[in-house]
Amino acid sequence: MRLNKIGYLLKEGFVSIFTHGFMSFASVTIIMACLIIMGSFSLLAINIDKLIKDLEQENEVVAFVDETLSDEEAAALETQIASVSNVSDVIFVSREEAMESFIADYENKELFEDIDSTVFRHRYVIYLEDISLMAQTKKDLEKFPGIAKVNAHLEIAKGFITVRNMVSAISLILVVILLTISIFIMANTVKLTTFGRREEIAIMKMVGASNAFIRCPFVVEGLILGLVGSGLAFLIQWGIYSLISEKVMASIAGSFVSVIPFSVLMYPVLIVFAVIGVLVGAFGGIIAIRNFLKV
Repeated sequence: MRLNKIGYLLKEGFVSIFTHGFMSFASVTIIMACLIIMGSFSLLAINIDKLIKDLEQENEVVAFVDETLSDEEAAALETQIASVSNVSDVIFVSREEAMESFIADYENKELFEDIDSTVFRHRYVIYLEDISLMAQTKKDLEKFPGIAKVNAHLEIAKGFITVRNMVSAISLILVVILLTISIFIMANTVKLTTFGRREEIAIMKMVGASNAFIRCPFVVEGLILGLVGSGLAFLIQWGIYSLISEKVMASIAGSFVSVIPFSVLMYPVLIVFAVIGVLVGAFGGIIAIRNFLKV
């Protein structure tokens, strides 16, 4: 295709945007709104997933050693426990260490002067790779000879997994719904331009213009609207995320949770927004002109 033809097609695409200014504005606004909603839920899902992973590093399972085992036999279990699937780290806590940890939680330590360390059991503090597998890991640990009891916070783990799954599912559903809405609005915007030029399109078809030549200005129009919408959505998303992050970190919640800085997520978000904007715009333009090419 010659450069003058390319210039003509690009020019026609730009002109069409300003010809239907209100609908072009509506399309950009809809794309912005959809991307911001999708981005907000996706970023929330990413932060919740990180929070759960951080909790997985802190969430521990405690396995108590059978009292009949000697100190050497109790310590020897560490290698076997470390080999269990889903176990990321194992720490052996002797009776003496368990007693010291227990007494340290109280201010009046004189109350425990007569307590002997034999009151406590040897134990293993076990950290998991995936808390969603905590129940199965608990069962695997209980099968070990020499392990008398395993304490695990199964309900807490289930709660975290449920929240993560719900947010991920909602994000996915919203992405599908909002993408469909964006494409529909974009297609209708471009269709207005197409309807106003339907006679011109019919004449171009009759004189032998290819479908690609006719379609190109409308695709360009959709691409530009999509890119403008995605660019503005990115800037607004950046501002909203930064504002909420500052509020969260300044509140009491900031003592318990950490928010991923937007600088870490900036380029992936920008790329995703741009790709979605381009795809929505191009696909909307293609759908809009499809029926008018059947001449």
